[in-house]
Amino acid sequence: MFPTADPADHSPESLRETYERTLRETIETTGLDEAADASDLDHATVEALLAGDHDDLTVGDAASILAAGDDRDADAIAAEARDTLLLSMSSAVLDVDALARGLDRELTAKELQQKIEGRHPMTLAEYARLQVAIAEES
Repeated sequence: MFPTADPADHSPESLRETYERTLRETIETTGLDEAADASDLDHATVEALLAGDHDDLTVGDAASILAAGDDRDADAIAAEARDTLLLSMSSAVLDVDALARGLDRELTAKELQQKIEGRHPMTLAEYARLQVAIAEES
């Protein structure tokens, strides 16, 4: 989904910034109007992301922007991102209960599982936080 970046080399904030930089590059390459139209996001949201002012962008939103510049399916990109989390958790021998404890109970295990499964939206900041937390346990 996003550029290959080792979460262990990042803080949650720097990893999110890396992802957002990729999204901005996609918007710049694709064009603001085309990225907004193809992603089904409103122009104001895409402009805010381009300006670096969008904190509640979801993984699904990010996937739709990437899909606009990559001729891929946004749902497949989002599923790939969630699969990355699951595979990383498996490699770290980490379940949602342990991961939730590692996040200082920012999310309950149930909420976390629902986000990872795609049943509830996950922000890009949450995604980066989860990746770094999993990397810290590996």
